[in-house]
Amino acid sequence: MSPKKNLMQILILAILTITASSWGFLVHRTANQLAVYKLPEPMRAFFYSNMNYLVVNSVRPDLRRNEDSTEAPKHFIDLEAYGDSAAWKLPMKWEEATRKFKVDSFHKYGYVPYNIMMLQKKLINAFRNKNRDSILFFAADMSHYIGDANAPLHTTLNYDGQLTNQKGMHNLWEATIPELEMDHYELYNRHKAAYLSKPEEALWQGIRRAYQLLPEMFLMEKEVSKSFPDSLKYKVQMRNGREVKSYSTAFAKAYNEKLKNSILEQLCHTADLIADFWYTAWVDGGKPDLSVLLSKPFGKKEKKELKKEMKAYKKNELIELKLLLSKQDKFRSGQ
Repeated sequence: MSPKKNLMQILILAILTITASSWGFLVHRTANQLAVYKLPEPMRAFFYSNMNYLVVNSVRPDLRRNEDSTEAPKHFIDLEAYGDSAAWKLPMKWEEATRKFKVDSFHKYGYVPYNIMMLQKKLINAFRNKNRDSILFFAADMSHYIGDANAPLHTTLNYDGQLTNQKGMHNLWEATIPELEMDHYELYNRHKAAYLSKPEEALWQGIRRAYQLLPEMFLMEKEVSKSFPDSLKYKVQMRNGREVKSYSTAFAKAYNEKLKNSILEQLCHTADLIADFWYTAWVDGGKPDLSVLLSKPFGKKEKKELKKEMKAYKKNELIELKLLLSKQDKFRSGQ
């Protein structure tokens, strides 16, 4: 097999893995940019100066799934596998959780909230040690898992609707609809990064919030399906030499109307929580002066650009002014 053909198959496999497993690249990247705008001034210049890195690498954990066999369970938690009302009964701390369930159970049914808290500790230490590269690495990685924890289909055994004859729900909810609707989303809210005295609690509240959306998500899919024969409900595409069936654009739009603003609300809640976790790690890490970690001074030009973006963000004009990085071609192609 030629190197070119082999590379193409690897890229196709990566795309298939990503679209079947996570919030789409668009949402992860958008959430990280919005989170930067929510940070307080002592943090904002450093994170804004490194926003390209944070946006691009918000999807790095998904790319690792293709080469790291231990990566997958870090992205989800199948709550039903841990017993009745697990979202309310599972211990919030890893040490207590592994006393109640075997570690192998978490490797099989997922442990995204515990993984997030492990990364939070690493981010705190990175701030404490004023290690620029580590701060950015752990901030980007952790943001991805926070996004996944707020995606309802990452909290259930029925992660793709496969148990209820609704296969394809994952990509529909997390990628197809955001791609179709992003231009119409109100991306601004008044949230500013807040210190989390009990970060585990805030994280689990988000997981419960996401989990409670599931019944309506599945129900609305069945309701909309009543108006769509299979010939209009699905589209068939060729991927890597095989036919792949997915929901049609027409169905996705009709389904989104039934869902109203729930996907947008989860996106914004994700951005809020990412900002809160970054800020909390900075505070717990001793509130280090991040200006000394900048690769170049944050001068008049940079301040002007940031001011422009903050104004566009508050007026919900990021997309209109082509300032939303996740919508720019160079970011969509992974650069």
